[in-house]
Amino acid sequence: QVQLVESGGGLVQPGGSLRLSCAASGRILSINYMGWYRQAPGKQRELVARVLSGGGDNYADSVTGRFTISRDNARNTVYLQMTSLKPEDTAVYYCNAAVRRLGARRYDDYWGQGTQVTVSS
Repeated sequence: QVQLVESGGGLVQPGGSLRLSCAASGRILSINYMGWYRQAPGKQRELVARVLSGGGDNYADSVTGRFTISRDNARNTVYLQMTSLKPEDTAVYYCNAAVRRLGARRYDDYWGQGTQVTVSS
Protein backbone atom coordinates (compact mmCIF):
# COMPACT_ATOMS: atom_id res chain seq x y z
CA GLN A 1 0.00 0.00 0.00
CA VAL A 2 1.12 3.56 -0.67
CA GLN A 3 0.20 6.61 1.39
CA LEU A 4 0.59 10.30 0.67
CA VAL A 5 0.57 12.48 3.77
CA GLU A 6 0.28 16.24 3.44
CA SER A 7 1.17 18.94 5.94
CA GLY A 8 1.59 22.69 6.10
CA GLY A 9 -1.87 24.09 5.44
CA GLY A 10 -3.48 26.77 7.55
CA LEU A 11 -4.79 30.30 7.74
CA VAL A 12 -2.72 33.12 6.27
CA GLN A 13 -3.34 36.76 5.46
CA PRO A 14 -3.39 38.01 1.86
CA GLY A 15 0.16 38.53 0.66
CA GLY A 16 1.48 35.90 3.03
CA SER A 17 3.28 32.64 2.40
CA LEU A 18 2.81 28.97 3.19
CA ARG A 19 4.77 25.85 2.42
CA LEU A 20 3.01 22.54 1.83
CA SER A 21 4.75 19.19 2.09
CA CYS A 22 3.67 15.74 0.95
CA ALA A 23 5.56 12.57 1.77
CA ALA A 24 4.92 9.27 0.02
CA SER A 25 5.49 6.07 1.97
CA GLY A 26 4.99 2.35 1.48
CA ARG A 27 6.34 -0.30 -0.86
CA ILE A 28 7.54 2.14 -3.49
CA LEU A 29 9.77 1.21 -6.40
CA SER A 30 9.68 4.56 -8.15
CA ILE A 31 7.64 7.73 -8.54
CA ASN A 32 7.03 9.42 -11.86
CA TYR A 33 5.28 12.75 -11.38
CA MET A 34 4.29 14.39 -8.10
CA GLY A 35 1.98 17.35 -7.92
CA TRP A 36 -0.62 19.45 -6.22
CA TYR A 37 -4.27 19.98 -7.04
CA ARG A 38 -6.76 22.19 -5.27
CA GLN A 39 -10.52 22.33 -4.92
CA ALA A 40 -12.43 25.37 -3.76
CA PRO A 41 -16.05 25.13 -2.57
CA GLY A 42 -18.40 24.70 -5.51
CA LYS A 43 -15.57 24.33 -8.00
CA GLN A 44 -13.87 21.46 -9.76
CA ARG A 45 -10.52 20.16 -8.66
CA GLU A 46 -7.76 21.80 -10.67
CA LEU A 47 -4.07 21.19 -11.21
CA VAL A 48 -1.87 23.70 -9.40
CA ALA A 49 1.60 22.39 -10.21
CA ARG A 50 3.36 19.18 -11.15
CA VAL A 51 6.99 18.08 -11.21
CA LEU A 52 8.43 15.09 -13.03
CA SER A 53 11.07 12.77 -11.64
CA GLY A 54 13.63 14.41 -13.92
CA GLY A 55 12.76 17.88 -12.65
CA GLY A 56 10.56 19.30 -15.39
CA ASP A 57 7.57 21.16 -14.02
CA ASN A 58 4.43 23.01 -15.02
CA TYR A 59 2.06 25.41 -13.28
CA ALA A 60 -1.47 26.71 -13.57
CA ASP A 61 -1.49 30.19 -15.06
CA SER A 62 -3.11 31.55 -11.91
CA VAL A 63 -0.12 30.61 -9.72
CA THR A 64 2.80 31.11 -12.10
CA GLY A 65 5.36 33.41 -10.55
CA ARG A 66 3.91 33.00 -7.05
CA PHE A 67 4.13 29.25 -6.35
CA THR A 68 7.17 27.00 -6.65
CA ILE A 69 7.06 23.21 -6.69
CA SER A 70 10.06 21.09 -5.78
CA ARG A 71 10.75 17.51 -4.79
CA ASP A 72 13.25 15.48 -2.84
CA ASN A 73 13.51 12.16 -4.64
CA ALA A 74 15.52 10.56 -1.83
CA ARG A 75 12.68 11.29 0.60
CA ASN A 76 9.80 10.74 -1.87
CA THR A 77 8.57 14.18 -0.87
CA VAL A 78 7.12 17.07 -2.84
CA TYR A 79 6.84 20.65 -1.66
CA LEU A 80 4.76 23.62 -2.72
CA GLN A 81 6.08 27.02 -1.70
CA MET A 82 3.24 29.52 -1.97
CA THR A 83 3.91 33.26 -1.84
CA SER A 84 1.84 36.39 -2.44
CA LEU A 85 -1.24 34.41 -1.49
CA LYS A 86 -4.63 35.73 -2.52
CA PRO A 87 -8.11 34.99 -1.15
CA GLU A 88 -8.85 33.11 -4.38
CA ASP A 89 -6.11 30.63 -3.45
CA THR A 90 -8.36 29.39 -0.64
CA ALA A 91 -9.05 25.71 -1.21
CA VAL A 92 -8.31 22.21 -0.06
CA TYR A 93 -4.95 21.26 -1.54
CA TYR A 94 -4.38 17.64 -2.52
CA CYS A 95 -1.12 15.88 -3.19
CA ASN A 96 -1.03 13.54 -6.18
CA ALA A 97 1.62 11.11 -7.37
CA ALA A 98 2.11 8.40 -9.96
CA VAL A 99 3.73 5.54 -8.05
CA ARG A 100 5.08 2.19 -9.13
CA ARG A 101 4.90 -0.23 -6.23
CA LEU A 102 7.41 -3.01 -5.63
CA GLY A 103 6.48 -5.94 -7.84
CA ALA A 104 4.12 -3.85 -10.00
CA ARG A 105 4.44 -3.38 -13.74
CA ARG A 106 2.71 -0.04 -13.99
CA TYR A 107 2.33 3.31 -12.28
CA ASP A 108 -0.87 3.98 -10.33
CA ASP A 109 -2.30 7.32 -9.25
CA TYR A 110 -2.43 8.08 -5.53
CA TRP A 111 -3.94 10.98 -3.62
CA GLY A 112 -3.42 12.52 -0.22
CA GLN A 113 -6.25 13.32 2.16
CA GLY A 114 -6.06 17.06 1.51
CA THR A 115 -4.99 20.05 3.57
CA GLN A 116 -6.97 23.26 3.95
CA VAL A 117 -5.42 26.56 2.90
CA THR A 118 -7.39 29.66 3.82
CA VAL A 119 -6.30 33.13 2.75
CA SER A 120 -8.19 35.78 4.65
CA SER A 121 -7.68 38.94 6.64
